Amino acid sequence: MSAGKFILITGRTSKQGRALHTGKDSPEYLEEVSTLEMNEADMEEMGLKDGDEVRVRSKEGEITVRCRRSDSLPRGIIFIPYGPPANTLIGVDTDGTGMPDSKGIEVEICK
Repeated sequence: MSAGKFILITGRTSKQGRALHTGKDSPEYLEEVSTLEMNEADMEEMGLKDGDEVRVRSKEGEITVRCRRSDSLPRGIIFIPYGPPANTLIGVDTDGTGMPDSKGIEVEICK
């Protein structure tokens, strides 16, 4: 089993926004928020292909999502859209700001 350490950033995607019209329980929305984007070279190094399932673990929790190649992410950075899977990794601590950290989260990915 291959594993690697990465930095997670989260955010919104245009596809996620378009899927909201069908509701947060719709297959389109759930598929988008359950997909991790990763640099192609990182995927190759881990033996991953588009659509493979991976486990992502942070100090807050663990999820299983599908991975997808990204041409815009640098090596060592992964992206997951805001949603229930990402929230599991982010945790609830806000350091008094009212907003949890959603960028720069250290995670480990296992195939």
